[in-house]
Amino acid sequence: MKVVILCGGKGLRMRGLTEDVPKALAKLNGKPIIWHIMKLFSQYNHTHFILPLGYKGDQIKEYFMDYPWRDHNFELNLSDNKYRLLNETDSWKVTCVDTGLDTMTGARIKLVEKYLDEDTFLLTYGDGLADINLEELVNFHKEKGKAVTLTGIKKNSQYGVLAIENGIAVDFTEKPVLDITVNGGFFVCNRKFFDYLTSDPNCVLEDEPLKKLINDRELAVYEHNGLWLSIDTPKDLEEANKIWALNQRGQ
Repeated sequence: MKVVILCGGKGLRMRGLTEDVPKALAKLNGKPIIWHIMKLFSQYNHTHFILPLGYKGDQIKEYFMDYPWRDHNFELNLSDNKYRLLNETDSWKVTCVDTGLDTMTGARIKLVEKYLDEDTFLLTYGDGLADINLEELVNFHKEKGKAVTLTGIKKNSQYGVLAIENGIAVDFTEKPVLDITVNGGFFVCNRKFFDYLTSDPNCVLEDEPLKKLINDRELAVYEHNGLWLSIDTPKDLEEANKIWALNQRGQ
């Protein structure tokens, strides 16, 4: 399946780290976040990526144009300035599409519709990572038969939680798992999904489109209980660098 990775936003909460680069190119263990996302999908043989670009999209284009020689050893023939890679590169196909500087997420997806000719495609955010089993996710989507499946995450509280009775603390739980499910990205979508989107730059995926899908009972939720990282702030990136490295070594 083709994979759409939303990577056009400005990443305002990452200011200080991403003023010179788009958030998707922020480094996680020496590689851009988007590279780690693509590695995850390619492990399940999903290797054609559609990138709706916006903020500093030219840098994302340049990264993939230079990727073969920048990230691999090579032998250069100076007489004709041609090089030969000395190790195998990733067999990825990357389609870069300019979708506007201030375009919202829903409209960005709608604007790449013509590049998605299959019945089903995958979709995720350019700042989220997980150890999700994509084969199980796709099978769940097929089983439910809905227009869209998103991955639901049970998130830990950032804080310790007190239980209080009559002004006296009776229990304390350090960063408990909240009894709510959040949108963790990692969507599987049928073409019917495009009926819920518009190319209006103000079309926000997480607003009217998702609400309409829910009202029509066309949104399935696959619950993922493993590792999930949302990298929204410099602190998130710092923490992700520690956690993701340990996760990769443990595989």
